[in-house]
Order: sequence, then C-alpha cells, then structure tokens
Amino acid sequence: MATKERTVLLVGGAGYVGSVITGHLLRAGWRVRCLDQLIYKNESCAWPYLSDPHYEFIHGDIRDPRFVNQALKGVDDVVILAGLVGDPITSKYPDESHAINRNGVGSFIDAARHHPIERLIFVSTCSNYGLVEEDKAVDENYPLSPLSLYAKHKVEMEQKILALKGQVGFHPTVLRFATAFGLSSRMRFDLTVNEFVRELHLGNELLVFDPKTWRPYCHVRDFARAIEEVLRASTNKVAFEVFNVGCDENNFTKLMVVEEILKHIPRSKVTYQERGTDPRNYRVNFDKIHRVLNFTPQISVQRGISEILAALRQGLFDRVEEQRHFFGNYEVFLPAAPIPDLKMAV
Repeated sequence: MATKERTVLLVGGAGYVGSVITGHLLRAGWRVRCLDQLIYKNESCAWPYLSDPHYEFIHGDIRDPRFVNQALKGVDDVVILAGLVGDPITSKYPDESHAINRNGVGSFIDAARHHPIERLIFVSTCSNYGLVEEDKAVDENYPLSPLSLYAKHKVEMEQKILALKGQVGFHPTVLRFATAFGLSSRMRFDLTVNEFVRELHLGNELLVFDPKTWRPYCHVRDFARAIEEVLRASTNKVAFEVFNVGCDENNFTKLMVVEEILKHIPRSKVTYQERGTDPRNYRVNFDKIHRVLNFTPQISVQRGISEILAALRQGLFDRVEEQRHFFGNYEVFLPAAPIPDLKMAV
C-alpha cells in the first residue's frame, strides 16, 4: 500500500513508544498527526517534528469530543496508544484510569465510527495473559486473565473493538505489545530492562522480586516497525485480528535480564526476593505475526542493554531524579478542572 498522502493519527503519539513511532513513520513517508494531552509534561517529545510539514500536533484530551473530532477529521488510519500505561500508575490513579483508559478510549472508538477511516490499530498488552502456571508460551487464543486495572481495561477495549465486526466500515487490529525497552526521546526508566540497566550503572543495589518469572520484551523501534507492517498489510490479513508483538528469543525471566547486564557490569550488587506484589508470569508465542505478516523484531534484549548503557555512560541521562515525572510513569498532570467523562456507549 502506498503511503503518499496517507495520514496516520497517533493517539498518545508523544509518549515513550509513540514518539519513536512518529519518527519512524515520518521517515517512511507517512503524514502523522499526533493527539496527546501531555499528562507527563512530555511536550519536548513533539518539538523535533514541529518543523516537518508532514507532522501536525494537537494538544487535547481524548475525553473531549471537540479535540477528538478535530483529530479524526481527514485522517486515513488511527493508532490508539493513549492512556495511563502500566500497572503501578493505574493502581495509583484508579479513577483517572477508569476515566481515560476505559471511558476515554471507549468514547474515542465510538467517535471513530463516524469518520471515514480505513484502519484502526489498538495497542493492547501481553499483560492480559496474567499468571500462566504452565511453563509454556501462550498464543493469541489463550484465555485472558488480567490481574491489574490496566490490563482489565485493555481487555475490555479489545472486546469492544472486536465486537464491531460487521458494524463499521474501518478495519481494526489489536496488537498485544510485549514489555517495551530501548531508547526514546521520552525515555522511561520504570520499565524492567531500562530500570535494571540504570540502577546497576549507578552502582545501586538492585532488589529483584520474583526473579524466575517470565516476561516477553520488545524494543520500541521494533514496535514502530510492527505498526507500519499492519498499516501496509492487506486488510484481509489484519482486519479484526489480534497479534502478539515480540519474538520468542526475547522471552526472558528477570534473572536472565540481570545476568545479561552483569556481563557489562560484573561487580554489581543484586539481591533477589520471592513473593513480590506483582505475580504476573507469562511467556508468549509470537508465531502468528511472523506467519501472517512476516514480522520479526530485529533488536535483542542484549543489544538493547548495550545501547542504554552506552547512553548512560555518555552522561545523556544525568538528571533523571530531577525530572522523575518525565522519565517514568509515576505521576500524571491533568487539568485542575478535568473535562467531565463521556459515558462509553455499550
């Protein structure tokens, strides 16, 4: 599919993953419109693209129909990344999570039905699989068992989208992302690989809970490649389909991640503790996205560790503690008088 004159709306496009997708799509010839509320004071992530004639930024709330209709007008495709992302931030702000991750995203999906878009990609999470007791890699058909508020809202939005079959003119796709890692202009050091590398680089003692629990990992640049693959794919391959996004080689336990970092920083102090507050354990099968779209991530966890460590050693992230709200999803900055929630249509 030709990208010329096609405009992609990235909802939440100034975040950790979204800012990387923005640069990737612009370089590949797409037009990009970004709708973002900048709840982490991450406005600097839009700055590099403002002079690009193929880029447009809208500072707005997905709960406000004025911004939603403005953002949807004239776009061909939509990628929904927006929301409070991660288990800790949604636990800290349950009311805001319900208002944004459920009502806001749900209302946005309803609004999209009234615009002539072609594709809608909803970014979900492999966290939806929850706690997998068996030592096996689960595929897209494995029963979902969300443990956190974050995952529960993701599952609900997945179901809402997939239930639209036969009712809408656009072609939706659900992408269940593995845990992200890697460098971004909105760098996050509250994600496992990124956090572990920084803590050990600083010489801090690292406490690792449940070291033998499994997670899949994927580099942010590979997420950007996956988004473009879905945008380019024939609709008969991706419409109303769910794909795990990652690769089998990047299924790691926390212990395995630490062992890879220790190859670079061997004298680090690490302690391990069982029975932490996060019981999730899941290895994931990524055969479907490789089989259907011929997509395979290019960047290994090992390579990601090396690039993060190189940046840290050059002093590129020396002020993280001064701007914790920017370098992790710890705190949100919403308007003093938030817009009333719009009730999600059933």
